[in-house]
Amino acid sequence: QVQLVESGGGLVQAGGSLRLSCAASGRTFSNYDMGWFRQAPGKERDFVAAISASGATTYYADSVKGRFTISRDNTKNMVYLQMNSLKLEDTAVYYCAADVAGRWKDSSSWRSWGQGTQVIVSS
Repeated sequence: QVQLVESGGGLVQAGGSLRLSCAASGRTFSNYDMGWFRQAPGKERDFVAAISASGATTYYADSVKGRFTISRDNTKNMVYLQMNSLKLEDTAVYYCAADVAGRWKDSSSWRSWGQGTQVIVSS
């Protein structure tokens, strides 16, 4: 199993930017597709973005397309989520995920999860 630790969350004004990081350990990181999900209070965990093991393919939720960028550094066992032009509705706990068996956008497809990092966007 892959162990994941997110960081980089915080409080930011609408229109601002944050970069989330996810450190992976435990197994060969470069073998795994990676994903980001988010969960707002009282809501389901929603897909945000995913990246293939090599980094060649990325996929985004429509709600973040053009504003968020997922990337990875396989030499450092890291995956990142650059979030620009943040909106109030981006407020959520953001989770890193690894080891997918199924559709990227389905949270049930992912086997390993981090503990999450809180992002709060204020007006």
